[in-house]
Amino acid sequence: MYGIAIHGGAGSLPRAEMDDARERAYRAGLGAALEQGSLILERGGTSLDAVTRAVALLEDDPQFNAGRGAVFTADGRNELDAALMDGATLRAGSVCGVCHIRNPIELARAVLERSEHVMLHGSGAEDFALEQGFALVPRGYFRTAERWRQLERIREGDRALSALTISHIGTVGAVALDEAGHLAAATSTGGMTGKRYGRIGDSPVIGAGTYADDRSCAVSATGHGELFIRAAVAHDISARMRYGGRTLAAAVREVVLVELPALGGEGGVIAIDGAGAISMEFNSEGMFRASVRSGEAPNIAIYRTA
Repeated sequence: MYGIAIHGGAGSLPRAEMDDARERAYRAGLGAALEQGSLILERGGTSLDAVTRAVALLEDDPQFNAGRGAVFTADGRNELDAALMDGATLRAGSVCGVCHIRNPIELARAVLERSEHVMLHGSGAEDFALEQGFALVPRGYFRTAERWRQLERIREGDRALSALTISHIGTVGAVALDEAGHLAAATSTGGMTGKRYGRIGDSPVIGAGTYADDRSCAVSATGHGELFIRAAVAHDISARMRYGGRTLAAAVREVVLVELPALGGEGGVIAIDGAGAISMEFNSEGMFRASVRSGEAPNIAIYRTA
């Protein structure tokens, strides 16, 4: 048995702003990442390889807020965060505030595999990248006209956009179970449009936006990062399973539909357990998401289906 789930952000566009062409494009992007990740698993590859590949493809897709197409900080920068965790060993790698790394998830993997650390930040992370043979890209690589327009609207005092900023984050992530029974999780983001220089959200924080443990589940989160950090969302779901005896679905529902709203948090998670059960839950209007398990047809959705 293998399985993989991916997300492209919770909240999504209001239905009124989602035309057919745009929806097809989003679905195509999710489908391509899902296909490549599942192909690795189908061929006997590891869950770590599958989530790395899926997230790297989403980082390359300018529709999403990770890698190329990342949102801008208040002072016009792109600051990228990513994390990766191996459920078999509890090893993790994380980078945050990087500005010249095309695929931050690949650098997070290098931190996991080639360093004694878990999290590296900013210029220190990029120095490490150079030591590991990564090529840096210019800041302009990440810029898209749409993301710049969003920043300009916020600078001009567009309160409507500011209120929807969290809903348009587009953070990406993946969780997977491989044939060997091992779990992995990966998450990557450009953060929040108009965020303060140096702000770090939940995505690179192990236990908040990203977590994997073969004894429970793998989780990747998306939404209002400050609230996900305060609630330790990803680890809370794992702990409810390990110590509270909850099923994956019950643990996810309790955290996403009860704990987060109580704090005023909007967003969602994707999660998978060691038996291949998948849960994709959110408390916002929608969540870009897709999943597939061995022997089953792929599922791609944006809004609620029931």
